Amino acid sequence: MSNRKSESLASSLVTGVNHAMARLVDIWDGIGIMEAQRVERMETVKKHIEGLLNDMITEEEALKQRIRTNIITFEKQLDTLCQELSLDPYKLGDGLTVLQIEKSLRLRVEVLTKEKGERLKELHGLQQQEKELCVELCVTPYYIPTGSMPSSTQLQELREHIQTLSEEKKSRAMVFSGLREDIRKLMNEMGHEPETSLEKESVCHDEEIFLLTHENIKALMQLLSQMKVKKESLMDTAAKLKERAMCLWNRLDILEQNRDAFQESVQGTLSDQITQWKREVERLTELQKAKLKDVIEKVRQELVAVWDECNLAPEQRERFSAHFCDDNFTEELLALHDAELLKVKDYYAQVKPLLEVLQKWEKYWALFQEFEKKANDPNRFSNRGGALLKEAKEKVKVQKMLPKLEEELRMGVEAWETEHRSAFLVQGQRVMTYISSQWEDHKQQRGKEKSERAKGDTTTPFKTPTKRPHGGTSGPTPNKIKKVRLRSTSV
Repeated sequence: MSNRKSESLASSLVTGVNHAMARLVDIWDGIGIMEAQRVERMETVKKHIEGLLNDMITEEEALKQRIRTNIITFEKQLDTLCQELSLDPYKLGDGLTVLQIEKSLRLRVEVLTKEKGERLKELHGLQQQEKELCVELCVTPYYIPTGSMPSSTQLQELREHIQTLSEEKKSRAMVFSGLREDIRKLMNEMGHEPETSLEKESVCHDEEIFLLTHENIKALMQLLSQMKVKKESLMDTAAKLKERAMCLWNRLDILEQNRDAFQESVQGTLSDQITQWKREVERLTELQKAKLKDVIEKVRQELVAVWDECNLAPEQRERFSAHFCDDNFTEELLALHDAELLKVKDYYAQVKPLLEVLQKWEKYWALFQEFEKKANDPNRFSNRGGALLKEAKEKVKVQKMLPKLEEELRMGVEAWETEHRSAFLVQGQRVMTYISSQWEDHKQQRGKEKSERAKGDTTTPFKTPTKRPHGGTSGPTPNKIKKVRLRSTSV
């Protein structure tokens, strides 16, 4: 249809030229233009028409050439863009004219150029986000070669990398916030003023002062650990001062209401409390100087009580007897008694677990001896009901517990002696020697009792059974006498 229209236009163009020439001839006839002049004018018309057509042909040829040049340029640009964007080569449809090819290539170049710009813009924005996160977290950025065009896969991986870094930042920020809050809380509790730059930065409310690096986290964790150790040290100091003050209160018979009033007044940070307790100890120390005799006598009573708790033998106490019996009540003598009391208390704290096991053994040992004593009683089978069975079960339990406790004590003593490189003594003896002596004494006592019973049986005359008086109560029958003797002998 388009071809017919263009042919019709070409035909009408020729017809128009013919009509125009005929009109010119008519005009020339009317004017009386001679043939020579007509020819000249005809040549002029011809030149105009041919010049116009030649100009148009030249322009169209130039357009055709530009289109071919554009096609070559667009094809090169498309090849480059497809490579940069990691796309398959662009394929044209079949049967396209040169103009259609140029348009198709031009539109495709525009689309890919826009996509390239969008990718570069997105890459720049993502890399800016990533750079900030990497600086804060001190990690390596996602690698994309400088100057290269990122693929869709690379952009997606970069987005995921940024998401991972953002989550890591939140996680570390929570850790940082928690550590700094704990450090700040401990410092406030202790009344500790920040000294080092790290301590000052850790309590600063500026959240951006720290880079969220693993090294900074480790530094804060170490600082927190140091603050905890310092707090424990201060608490230990406060406890010792409080214990010392209470000891002095007891020695000086300070009224209970005065003690309570002071303890209620102790407030503030740990450092403040330590200062208050220290002043109270100093005050009480000055006060006790006026009551040295009474104070030293009370210390001696306390010292004897702790010696007894530690099961110290007289010879172990003897080394302090010169001071213990000294009647020259001076501050130096009090200091010696305090030092000895502190030393013995420290020793008691070290051996307390062993003493508790020993006390448990002595408890079962006493029960064991009691059961042994009951076993030698010939009347233990009479009128006992279920008590005898209960007693037998308890005896079995005691017999099982004694060796267990002895083994526990033996292992505990060995470990303690290895750690402290000294002997653990009970009444001046090694603990297993002490236990062995208890068993040996028990064995000898049983042998002695057995010999006495055997001797008593040989000296007691055997009575002939007699008839029981009417309505009266008589002794045991011969059969019962025989049974009692047999049981006594078997025990």
